[in-house]
Amino acid sequence: MIKARSVLFSIGYALLTFVISVSVILVFWLLPPLKRFYLYSVWCKLVLWWLRITCGVSYRVEGLENIPAYPVVVMSNHQSAWETIFLYQLFTPACPILKKELLDIPFWGWAMRLQNPIAIDRSKPREAGRSLLTQGAQRIKQGLSILVFPEGTRAAAGSLGKFSRGGAQLAVATSTPALPVLHNAGLFWPAGTQLKTPGTILVVIGKPLHPDGKSAKELAAEFEEWVAANKHFVGIA
Repeated sequence: MIKARSVLFSIGYALLTFVISVSVILVFWLLPPLKRFYLYSVWCKLVLWWLRITCGVSYRVEGLENIPAYPVVVMSNHQSAWETIFLYQLFTPACPILKKELLDIPFWGWAMRLQNPIAIDRSKPREAGRSLLTQGAQRIKQGLSILVFPEGTRAAAGSLGKFSRGGAQLAVATSTPALPVLHNAGLFWPAGTQLKTPGTILVVIGKPLHPDGKSAKELAAEFEEWVAANKHFVGIA
């Protein structure tokens, strides 16, 4: 049953992606700059709805009151594709950081390219770091939040990878608060498989970490301290 429901989700996911991506490409230029980002948030919300209907995967968020009404550098752990979709719609207008080759995916990548994400080349870490700081500062000035996954790649459910300081460096360089986030999406939408397991994803959002007077090292350490104090809420050892 899980396999059948996962296949049904994948079919609907593909159709939704095609329809919304084409719609974005067609009407993107007709909207004011910041309103354009809400087009893809519609896709995100439809995917989350379809995931709940077909696979029984819902979510619960604690700490919504901690989200400020101004741009932030969102720093989250990374376990699956789910959080990239969820966080984009939650923080829209937002700018994701992604691998540049994703922009070549037919329709989805073309539509995402129009939204001017921060596309990086992971094979060139120094250049990627400079792109994050330069382009991230530009996007924040435009009123966008920046979505950062400091682990860089997805970790297995129940575990954490090594955190980079890129998000903290951007927050300090632009005097923008960092917003810490933890979740357990990998338990229900694990990486490396199409199978989705029914259940409720828990998302925990902390209070903004203000960079005033801190170095990137100090802000990164503050983020890791928050993670250590809250990871048990989402089942991370």
